[in-house]
Amino acid sequence: MKTTLQHLAYAFMLVLLLAIPGQAADLENTLYLDLEFGRVVIEMRPDLAPAHVERIKELVRQGFYDGLKFHRVIPDFMAQTGDPTGTGRGGSGRNILAEFSDAPFERGTVGMARAQDDHSADSQFFICYAPSPFLNGKYTVWGQVTKGMKFVDMIRKGHGRGGAVSNPDIIVKMQVAADAEK
Repeated sequence: MKTTLQHLAYAFMLVLLLAIPGQAADLENTLYLDLEFGRVVIEMRPDLAPAHVERIKELVRQGFYDGLKFHRVIPDFMAQTGDPTGTGRGGSGRNILAEFSDAPFERGTVGMARAQDDHSADSQFFICYAPSPFLNGKYTVWGQVTKGMKFVDMIRKGHGRGGAVSNPDIIVKMQVAADAEK
């Protein structure tokens, strides 16, 4: 009997290990950002920026980001999007209070763009191409690219110090993974 119980316990533990091959993705806090080149997966960080994550999800579920341009792309720094006017001056019309943290801006970090006022973030965000420690503690980190950074690298780069892009690439579709079309 003891042998049977040991076998059952072993089998149960094996099933648990196979069912959880690491950390399961939280589909409610995962975004699919589709570019013409492929899919970028972003793990959102509600632990760092709960209000930003909620607002991003709300806008994504409204289809707000679909078709928007990467209007500002600076090589070796970042790619910025989220402005419906494509000029860098637009947004959704609702600012979000800053949620600064100690999380560093590394390659693949997703942060909120803002004006000089700390609390002026709206809908524009950026994805870092490289570590950018000068942003640490001054901009809100709300996500991290976990797959598809090679596609972010393919986004058409801008020119000059401001990174304005001629004929910019767009977000084809953006979805919360929990809602994603299969």
